[in-house]
Amino acid sequence: MSSPLAIGAVSAVLRNLLDDAMITSVAPALGTTITVTAVAPDTIDLDDEQMAPRLNLFLHQVTHNAAWRNTALPSRNGAGERMTNGPLALDLHYLVTAYGRGDFQAEILLGHAMHVLHERPWLDRASIRDALSPGPLDLGMFPPQIQALSQSDLADQLEAIKITPAALGIDEMSKLWSAIQTHYRPSAAYQVSVVLIEGTRPGVSPLPVLSRGRVDPATQRDAGVLVNPDLLPSVPTLMQALPPQMQKTARLGDTIEVSGIRLAGADPQVRLHHRLRETPIELPAALDADGRGLQFDLPDDAAAQADLPAGTWQLSLVLTPAGESEPRETNAIPLLLSARPMIEASGPPLGLPAISIVRSADPPRVRVTLASQPRVRPQQQAVLMLGARQCHANHRAAAGDPLVFDFPGTLAADNHYLRLRVDGVDSELVLQAPDQAPVFDPDMLVTVPA
Repeated sequence: MSSPLAIGAVSAVLRNLLDDAMITSVAPALGTTITVTAVAPDTIDLDDEQMAPRLNLFLHQVTHNAAWRNTALPSRNGAGERMTNGPLALDLHYLVTAYGRGDFQAEILLGHAMHVLHERPWLDRASIRDALSPGPLDLGMFPPQIQALSQSDLADQLEAIKITPAALGIDEMSKLWSAIQTHYRPSAAYQVSVVLIEGTRPGVSPLPVLSRGRVDPATQRDAGVLVNPDLLPSVPTLMQALPPQMQKTARLGDTIEVSGIRLAGADPQVRLHHRLRETPIELPAALDADGRGLQFDLPDDAAAQADLPAGTWQLSLVLTPAGESEPRETNAIPLLLSARPMIEASGPPLGLPAISIVRSADPPRVRVTLASQPRVRPQQQAVLMLGARQCHANHRAAAGDPLVFDFPGTLAADNHYLRLRVDGVDSELVLQAPDQAPVFDPDMLVTVPA
């Protein structure tokens, strides 16, 4: 693969190819020196009467190569780590333009240039190395950009560089020269493909597989692929986490039921991951006898206030299946943990204060001071809703600071149902029971004073 210097390297090789042809074939015929450049046409001074005949190579467009665009796309593993880097495949579109102040000079230059590119429809690796290497000369004698192009690795890329004439109609050619904002001169268009620029992001390359399943210590043969006579996954798999009492979210102190399949093994531990924790939390779990579920309890003590922030958790199970010696971790499923607003003061050991709602005239506002279980961290987003009105929490310095919400003074003096949203997870407001209509939790009704 080539480096990002490959685009400039292709232009340098083409210019070198045309320059050699002009020196050996055209310059003696015209009896004058010929300049071959690779600059934008608008930078060429057409009013210079001393300008020698010139051939200019201009890269006017770069497009993605259609054949390589969907090849070797960047891929990632289950942990989100990059495994492969797809190449950046490009087609280069050039305009070869001839300049001459004398009769037929431009036509002679353009004819020889087109003949050279017709006879050399591709750039072989040897010519690329010759054009980009300094040869016996000291590399320090060359300009910095030429020194850099020698490190492009263009000659070592997998795909060959092919030169193809491009058909530009009158309309396209007119638009192109209008965009360049200079006078038209005899030109020929070419497409050069394909340039493969290698990705350099670090990737992960897994080791080869030595065995399929566990290895028998006596025969040293692996168990092979595990096959079950059903359409379910063959490994322990979690399906859904169900909070109690038909709740949408879990709360500290709840017993969570998890459904799954093939949940049989020794030493089961529930593993909980959260974005604000560097290490997961592990809790003991009780597996069902039929291997289709498990239960575990969320703690509800003072330590849980700091260890289990509200929000979205990733829940997985770690256990050692029967017949295996190493523990296995299942897939991860979401568990929504909501914060419980403290309407009434809590006793020890938490000691959380009750809610405070104060209306003030200067400035006109309704300030709500609230504690929650668990405490909301400063990195989390907290939104309080009173009825249909909502307000974001003021800035806090520490997790132990209470949540303060400043509603506008237009908030009606009335009873409002309260909801606390932390990182997109709302506190429980609706009570549900089998064969009963859902109702609002009366404990979440607060009064806003006049």
